[in-house]
Amino acid sequence: MKFRFSPPSFCAAFAFVAVVLGLFIGAVRPASAQRLSSTVRPEHYTLTLTPDLKAATFSGVENIEVTLAEAANAITLNSAEIEFQSVTVTAGGKQQTATVASDKDKEQTTFTFAEKLPAGKATLAISYTGILNNELRGFYLSKTAKRNYAVTQFESTDARRAFPSFDEPAFKATYDVSLVIDSGDTGISNGPIIADTPGPGEGKHTLKFLTTPKMSTYLVAFLVGDFQCSEGEVDGVKIRGCATPDKVALTPYSVDVAKFVLHYYDTYFGIPYPLKKLDLIALPDFEAGAMENFGAITYRETAMLIDPKTASVGAKKEVALVIAHEMAHQWFGDLVTMQWWDNIWLNEGFATWMENKPVAAMHPEWDIDQVVAGDEDGTLGLDAQPTTRAIRAKAETREEIEQMFDGISYGKAGAVLLAVENYLGPETFRKGVHAYLSSHLYSNATAEDFWGAQTATSHKPVDKIMESLVAQPGEPLITFGEPAGGKVSVSQRRFFLSPSIQPDAAQKWTIPVCFKTGTDKQECEVLAPGDTTLKVPASGLFFANAGGKGYYRSAYPANVYAALAANAETGLSPTERISLIGDEWAQVHANKATVGDYLNLVTALKADPSAEVLGNASDGINAIYERVASTPEERAAIGAWVRATFSPEYAKLPPPSDSDSPNTRELRAHFLGTLGYYAKDPAVLAQAREITEKYLTDPGSVDATLGQTALSIAARNGDAALFDQLQKVAETSTNPEFQVGALRLLAQFEDPALVQRSLDYAASNKVRNQDALIQFAIALQIDATRDQAWKYIKGHWDTVKTLLTPELGGELVGSTGAFCSVEAREDVKAFFAEHKVPSADRSLKHSIENIDGCIELRALQEPNLKQWIGSQSKM
Repeated sequence: MKFRFSPPSFCAAFAFVAVVLGLFIGAVRPASAQRLSSTVRPEHYTLTLTPDLKAATFSGVENIEVTLAEAANAITLNSAEIEFQSVTVTAGGKQQTATVASDKDKEQTTFTFAEKLPAGKATLAISYTGILNNELRGFYLSKTAKRNYAVTQFESTDARRAFPSFDEPAFKATYDVSLVIDSGDTGISNGPIIADTPGPGEGKHTLKFLTTPKMSTYLVAFLVGDFQCSEGEVDGVKIRGCATPDKVALTPYSVDVAKFVLHYYDTYFGIPYPLKKLDLIALPDFEAGAMENFGAITYRETAMLIDPKTASVGAKKEVALVIAHEMAHQWFGDLVTMQWWDNIWLNEGFATWMENKPVAAMHPEWDIDQVVAGDEDGTLGLDAQPTTRAIRAKAETREEIEQMFDGISYGKAGAVLLAVENYLGPETFRKGVHAYLSSHLYSNATAEDFWGAQTATSHKPVDKIMESLVAQPGEPLITFGEPAGGKVSVSQRRFFLSPSIQPDAAQKWTIPVCFKTGTDKQECEVLAPGDTTLKVPASGLFFANAGGKGYYRSAYPANVYAALAANAETGLSPTERISLIGDEWAQVHANKATVGDYLNLVTALKADPSAEVLGNASDGINAIYERVASTPEERAAIGAWVRATFSPEYAKLPPPSDSDSPNTRELRAHFLGTLGYYAKDPAVLAQAREITEKYLTDPGSVDATLGQTALSIAARNGDAALFDQLQKVAETSTNPEFQVGALRLLAQFEDPALVQRSLDYAASNKVRNQDALIQFAIALQIDATRDQAWKYIKGHWDTVKTLLTPELGGELVGSTGAFCSVEAREDVKAFFAEHKVPSADRSLKHSIENIDGCIELRALQEPNLKQWIGSQSKM
């Protein structure tokens, strides 16, 4: 499953790209959960479902073939919101009727039989009914203005809402699915349709789908409606991109990406995609970004549907990466599944690491390696918070399971895999991946299974390295001395962004450290907990994170750092410069460097040719502007520096051209946004308004990457007329990139009257729940709108809480972490103590920590900012 959320920004990648990464939050669900007994195991399900889309109900007829390890009088499985009509069992040549008892809190149902069932094979026959809910989970309704659709989202524990089942990942089985639906509708499931027969009943037809491979319950999918599809084929596999009829024209891009990715994965894994078809389906209402159902991947419309002729570079990248992520799951997660949810990183970390490979191969001009470096820097920031967790952590209750879907399971796990791959070499690592997958096809696996395969393949201590990184929370800070005589002294300790936290001196890692030896060359050493020196290259620029792929922060002596900063443009690759920038900002946060040191480094990189490098450098500028500066005068001084530093670089760029590279397009948009937001350069603001008018009139007349950035700047400074235009786009556009992008922009207007309109609009029934909460989250993260948005949320909580969805309720709570005062912190704590958002406890804790972190950062660094501003005025 993939979910990305980008906070509001002037950058083109943020302005119109809809809901994509960052934070995975728990769900609004019961706190209890209980594991099923392993003495009864399912082998095969036969499911026939009859949905009534108008009444929002469905009926089901189900046979489950099971194997009993021992004789028993009862069988317990999972169910939720299911009403049972009849349950019988056939075993030992006898049929018995069950007594049915359900425990709603445990989401379990027990079938009890008068006579003991013998060990061996048995078949349960179940008739039941259920509801098509509005909660974006289980078997639920997705709606457009014209009609209802019935669709599914089962990860992690919601298959039980659609059919009684052994709803745990280790209970793999095969499935025969049939759908009885209206004659004018079609259905999609994991396998291809193998029969389409009339009835039963007038106006109905029955679709039967091919038997699935052996798989977990959370990967089953069935969808009903008037979906239409575009088609392609590669390696003998039929690929379809499907959507509602009004959006099918936006599906071919996804099919083209999927064709390339499937062939790439077939080759890389050495294990062909195991199904006969692969469907990608865009859904109007969908909580996550996408879901990897075996052979029937579901997506938010914004994560799949674009028009490449009018899409920004960021939107193309994002759609391609999300598609590649979900397709990686067809091997990592679907073909081989984690034994239990504590190892969900075996799904999500692998897919996060893997998604970049085919996209980089398909579009080398996108510089995906730099995107990866920036993502890793963000993950290191997350893992350096006061409260974090190990990659593998306790996950027993439903809430604990849901909260495993976070930046640690995705970002940190993916970064750890990248670090190990970099240490071993890509081909050795690939062989280890193949060995792991081959050993567990159609089965389940653990973390030890993976690093055992890599250790056996490479004959290197991968087991010690990965156990160190997977089992421990946090990240190491490696401090280097001056290299001499082919060696360098080293020390390691856990790194926290807050300087007030003292790490446990006993916590150490076994970790590969790779030193740069030349262009694209490195020498790696393994740093063990007791090591105090490492071998290093004899000469050249000393940089201890070659490629920026190591999972650690680096600290250097002053003269070594000075040499790195002075030679960064010529001696370091773009990914290494991103790593250097991230390390320096981390040192500022930890009060080991000043904001002036950081801004001096950015000044040295002002002419960097990479948009990704400058974009990552701007993250620190934004934090200084929003979190360190507390007065209009300080922000004006930062704006003046931005204008003096970057205006000349912007002026060097030629006018937009159809022949521009993606990097040039993003570089131009970056400068426009930076100068418009921080410097509020009048000429740039006028240019943004001019570009906006052209772009809204004819999106094809302006480079989309530039046009969307201009729109974001114009919205922040916009009037009611522009608000009306964007609201019309949000309500009438059939292009999800434009439609959802316009919604995001409505939340960025800073005029108080328009802020009120935006908040009222988000709370209305004109905005889907999945979007409304993000509207509120955006408003909470913008300095000019934060107080007004928070007051509105508190004053309209009865309305807001009805919009809470399992994923995004915690996102709303987490967005309050943008505050930066003791008064606001206490207000947030008090409000959510009285108005609890289920499964958002971790989000609230992080929110409070973020507020405390901002208070501390401002107290420590604002005097340094004042000093730096004084030094600038003298220049």
